[in-house]
Amino acid sequence: MSSPRPVPPPAPFEGAVVAVLDARGRFTHGTEAAARMLGRSSAELTGTAARALVLPHPPGARPGPVPGGRWLRLRRRGGRPAEVWVRLLPLSGERGALLALGVPEEEMERWGAATALGRAVLGQDRWQTAVHDLDLRVRHASPAALRAGRIGPDGRDPLVDTPCLDGTGTAGELLRQVVDSGEPLVDTAGVLRARTPGENDRFVSLTAVRLDGLDGRPTGVFTSLVDVTERYRSRKRLDLVYRASRNLGASLDIEQTARDLVDLLVPGFADLASVEIVENMAQGAEPPPGAIGTEIRVRRTAAKSATGSWPADQRGVGASLPRLPTGPDFRRMENGEALITRSRAEHLALLGGGPEAASITPEDLHTAMGAVLLARGRLLGYVQVQRTHTPFVYDEEDAELLLEIVARAALSMDNARRYTREHNMAVLLQKSLLPPLATSSAAAETVGRYLPAGGGASVGGDWFDALPLSSLRTAFVLGDVIGHGLNAAATMARVRTAVQTLADLDLPPGELLVRLDDLVVRIAEEAEHADTVGASCLYAVYDPVTGHCQMASAGHPAPAVLRPDGTVQLVEVEPGPTLGVGGMPFAQTEVELPEGSVLVLYSDGFTDDGHGGRSAGEELCARIARAGRPGRPLQEIADALLAPVRAAPGRQDDVTLLLARTRRVPGRDVASWQFPPEPAAVASAREAAVGRLTDWGLDSLAFSTELVVSELVTNAVRYAAGPVALRLIRDRVLICEVGDSSESQPRLRQARSTDEGGRGLFLVAQLTNRWGSRYGDAGKTIWTEQALGGTGETAAEGLWGDVGDLEGLEDEPGESAAGDPEEPRGSGGDARP
Repeated sequence: MSSPRPVPPPAPFEGAVVAVLDARGRFTHGTEAAARMLGRSSAELTGTAARALVLPHPPGARPGPVPGGRWLRLRRRGGRPAEVWVRLLPLSGERGALLALGVPEEEMERWGAATALGRAVLGQDRWQTAVHDLDLRVRHASPAALRAGRIGPDGRDPLVDTPCLDGTGTAGELLRQVVDSGEPLVDTAGVLRARTPGENDRFVSLTAVRLDGLDGRPTGVFTSLVDVTERYRSRKRLDLVYRASRNLGASLDIEQTARDLVDLLVPGFADLASVEIVENMAQGAEPPPGAIGTEIRVRRTAAKSATGSWPADQRGVGASLPRLPTGPDFRRMENGEALITRSRAEHLALLGGGPEAASITPEDLHTAMGAVLLARGRLLGYVQVQRTHTPFVYDEEDAELLLEIVARAALSMDNARRYTREHNMAVLLQKSLLPPLATSSAAAETVGRYLPAGGGASVGGDWFDALPLSSLRTAFVLGDVIGHGLNAAATMARVRTAVQTLADLDLPPGELLVRLDDLVVRIAEEAEHADTVGASCLYAVYDPVTGHCQMASAGHPAPAVLRPDGTVQLVEVEPGPTLGVGGMPFAQTEVELPEGSVLVLYSDGFTDDGHGGRSAGEELCARIARAGRPGRPLQEIADALLAPVRAAPGRQDDVTLLLARTRRVPGRDVASWQFPPEPAAVASAREAAVGRLTDWGLDSLAFSTELVVSELVTNAVRYAAGPVALRLIRDRVLICEVGDSSESQPRLRQARSTDEGGRGLFLVAQLTNRWGSRYGDAGKTIWTEQALGGTGETAAEGLWGDVGDLEGLEDEPGESAAGDPEEPRGSGGDARP
């Protein structure tokens, strides 16, 4: 909205008084204004001698002289005297008659002030002022404006073509808006282009006011121009320093710091800016000792152009840059100085010329500056800033500013490099402690994924495992140690090793977590900060023969099951306390998994990407269902599940995922029997086992298996109460299991030559690849594994002479071939109660 039209100035001589005097000095005629000023009527004035109305001035009270007339003090009727400037002009045709033109003191002061203002504004020599007509030609100008060449040959002012800093137009367009609207223009900045090569353009502040004539119509515009170059540049420098202190160093990523630096420099300080970093430093490598011009190679890590697109003929981000030549100029750079060039030719000559120099020198370059990134005495790289259309040539003040900013950036980059190196070492350590990402067994196919925390977070203590157990069973483990950093990774290694050791004992999930909890309590007692040691863990054991999966949780998220039909549900496992609390039991849950089901175990970081709230479980199941369409490979399912997690910004926790697609052992590959606790059961068990091996075509393992069955069933019959169970499982190995109700621990020992027994388990160990025992809800199971391949009989025959004549096994089924009784604990027998 435009301002109201200004009130037009008073007409010329408004307020002036006029009178006619005859040759004797008497009033003959006068204006009404003259009569009112003297407090008399026109009739009273007629014939009055003018001298009678003049009073003397008191000493020192006479107003200052005004050229062309004099000040008179006239007598007023009944009031104070009137000071009037009077000029007497002779009238032609009337001998001795005079025209008296008078201006009262008040009007003279107003006229004088206006005249003084005009003279002061247009006559001063400190800033440029000018009066333009409606065509924006200069009609009057101050000496400063004249020296600046503000009046061209045709009277046109170069100011008219000055571009505004915000790019919205020219100064001429703004002046025309002032004329049209009457709205004054106050302190608007623009750029005056240099007319002489080598000179800097100048920033100016423009103020403009419309001029109106006596009739109130616009007659032109008054302009005031002030050079604010230094003020403008100082403000820009202060703003740049402030933004550098606020923005640089916010990231612990070298490349992001480099991008922040070019964002800071462009467009306020440069038209083109680039950051060149020593190769491999972004991955945390130590910068090698050396200097510019040596074999050190740098890579363009970040670049930005004020136009938005990097010049096509210049090397872009990711490109290796040519080696800079040696010389005193670059030695000064290494000593902490900035190097300035003031033309493209000078810049090319500094770089040694040639195509490589041209590949980092824009065609329209007119000034450039470079500074090295130095931190703790190491050369990290260097920074280049270039101007192609910004008018100012870089000077020493610009060099000091760039050095200050680059010093901040170098320190931030070195901190980021050191963090990256330590972070990579921690991640490498943690990944080296993790199992293979994919495994395959008779029980399941597994795929694991580990994503270290992003941003500034340290590595965490997440881990996963797929541990082979006896009888083709597999344990799935996923845990998360509290905290981040190397301490968490080291604690994770200890806890994971403990899990592997305890898993070899074939403990049920709940009991394994109890023992693991005791270990974490001891670790916490040894730590300097006991309250920071703890972990969550989920331990699940899957049996491919029965399809049952037992699991227990120590404060860990419940797993999900993706069934073959595509439905997903969370397992209702009761979460116990996190490891490290001590003295608490862990509930055990058992579920049946159809063949082809996918068990999904995950850390809490997997669900910390915005999927929270009341329906978090439903959302998680929906995510898994979308990713795990039936028949899709586990690797693809894992990648699909982690895609939104990878894309989540600022992820502050590790993410661990373990997928296990279950398998089942066919029923034809499993044979089970149950025998009464009688001596005759030994022969029956041998006969049943050999018959099934014949059916399976494993005659080569018949002899060794017969001996193993005989030894194990004999001990079970002799020293355990209740029925004896025998089970054979054929897979990649032959598994033989003998179960009884005893809870004694079988132990391998070295029998003396004079002992009558104690060699039974030694014989079993020699005939098999692996053997062991595990405990169930009631009793124990001793199991063995033999490789399928036909070497079992040879091994048995080789042991025959060492053990002795075993022909009596069939005649006396109640006695072990090695005669190994279950002796009391510590007596040296094979099995201890």
